[in-house]
Amino acid sequence: MEKLKKAITLMELMIVVTIISVLAALAIPNLLRSRMSARAAISANLLRIVCSAEVQWRATNPEYATLQELASAQPPYIDVSLASGIKQEYIIKAVPNTYIDFYATATPQNLAQAKTYYIDEDGLLCRSNSVNTPAPNIHIGTSCPVGFSEVE
Repeated sequence: MEKLKKAITLMELMIVVTIISVLAALAIPNLLRSRMSARAAISANLLRIVCSAEVQWRATNPEYATLQELASAQPPYIDVSLASGIKQEYIIKAVPNTYIDFYATATPQNLAQAKTYYIDEDGLLCRSNSVNTPAPNIHIGTSCPVGFSEVE
């Protein structure tokens, strides 16, 4: 009889499983949201790295460079993994306009889940105002592209 008193009943087990399920339902969305925020912050910082590398490249070369040129220089201005163009589920592109200017973009692989980032040779970092915004195809100049806001 003492062994039966020490055993866990099915009802107690169901209560424990229910409590764990409720806690998981509360925690998982917050975890996913923080993970997306971290990736967005990383992509913005990657664009700052690209901008800095482009400015350094341009100081010693007659025109701006592509990501591959920045990575293949001796010594390299950026690492090879960034030059591959995909980092933290973002597609990174640098578009040089010869010696005049350049812009770089970070577009999420899944546009419906995150915002797009844009930076130019002046270091103006912009973020799309909503998800589902593709990267601009042209250099805007001294302001953010339409549908983008400056990141401070």
